[in-house]
Amino acid sequence: MPPRKTPAYDEMFDGEGEIRPHYREFADWMSAQSAATMTAKRVEADLSFRRVGITFSLAGDEAGTERLIPFDLIPRIIPAAEWQRLDAGLRQRARALNLFLHDIYHDHEIVRAGKIPPEQVFMNAQYRPEMQDVDVPGDVYCHIAGIDVVRAGAGEFYVLEDNLRVPSGVSYMLENRKVSMRLMADAFGRIRVAPVAHYPDLLLDSLRDVSPVGDEPTVVVLTPGQYNSAYFEHAFLAQQMGVELVEGRDLFVDENTVYMRTTHGPKRVDVIYRRVDDDFLDPLAFRSDSVLGVPGLLSVYRAGRITLANAIGTGIADDKSTYLYVPEMIRFYLGEEPILSNVPTWQCSRPQELSYVLEHMAELVVKEVHGAGGYGMLVGPGASRAEIEAFRARVRAHPANYIAQPTLALSTVPTYVENGIAPRHVDLRPYVVCGGRQITTVPGGLCRVALREGSLVVNSSQGGGTKDTWVLEN
Repeated sequence: MPPRKTPAYDEMFDGEGEIRPHYREFADWMSAQSAATMTAKRVEADLSFRRVGITFSLAGDEAGTERLIPFDLIPRIIPAAEWQRLDAGLRQRARALNLFLHDIYHDHEIVRAGKIPPEQVFMNAQYRPEMQDVDVPGDVYCHIAGIDVVRAGAGEFYVLEDNLRVPSGVSYMLENRKVSMRLMADAFGRIRVAPVAHYPDLLLDSLRDVSPVGDEPTVVVLTPGQYNSAYFEHAFLAQQMGVELVEGRDLFVDENTVYMRTTHGPKRVDVIYRRVDDDFLDPLAFRSDSVLGVPGLLSVYRAGRITLANAIGTGIADDKSTYLYVPEMIRFYLGEEPILSNVPTWQCSRPQELSYVLEHMAELVVKEVHGAGGYGMLVGPGASRAEIEAFRARVRAHPANYIAQPTLALSTVPTYVENGIAPRHVDLRPYVVCGGRQITTVPGGLCRVALREGSLVVNSSQGGGTKDTWVLEN
């Protein structure tokens, strides 16, 4: 497998074309496989995902056709020492974000100290005044965080964004590992890779840990239903945790308690891992036209008789304009310097920064502050002049809705493409689980890969694929 020249940091090959130490065992294993064997393994991987039913909708496909998640057999491998630093930085960030959420819904100390502008919090669409002075079990607001991390040209790690509302993709992480272990079992026999299969148990234990009742709490997964693009993941996690998958119509409120309808009669529910957005959770408190939520749920929540994971109102902390302030949150709440750096960011609500972004848009990545899944963004170097002009008009009309960042040369990992093996850009979404007593990061995460040559957009909805992530144990 010859090295390929690329201006980005290549995770497998160094600048001299030599295989980096943490990839040598895998490279030896792969070089011993015939081309026919690897082709057969790739076909079997596709069949495995088809059997399991992991699909997604491609952006721009008006028919909404469900497609297989493209999975690449060549893993992203992270050495133990690098992971230790990432793990510490991710847990530090999750601690600070939870403290920030508790603060803004209680004493507003960070605002009063002048570390974050009041309008950034209280004028933000994701701020929920209904949560003011609401105490949540263990003071945990973000129980599951998916924190996107990228590696730039010199090999340094940056946090790209924080996903705290309903972070998705963990089912792909788990299924990628299952397929990898089955198809490359002998490689796993040679290489000590940290496990990820314990994630459902870790998640369930953490959810039980923040239950408002002590003994044998009932946990459910709340889904919008089978037509949601992430329904497979909702069903998968419920099955893996051994809990019920429910829709809003399966739950009801009586005497300030949430119950689940069962064939044996009503059963009290104590913890809801919800995959429904805030606006649709309770038609009596938020959108009155919602048929996805549970009438009266907010009143039960405010009374401390149900735990919602993640908490209502966490969106203010994963807003892309709030992201700018996370390093200051770490200093303010923890008295520490950030272990992981943010990507340099321009906030378009600031006139001077807006002027720079409008003038240099062809060089930047511009994002909607509430956007997700690769939607609502412009990658300037890959956009046409017409696309740039149209996006410039959108930013000029509503500058507060946008941020901009430099176009990083994301690191690459060798990847199977139509013409063989070539470097493709990757990112990583590790999952951080916050219980009442500890914060744990699963070793690895969802590695997304941009399959189109030169593309920096890794989202599956934009044509990207996935890789397994191997964190070495030594």
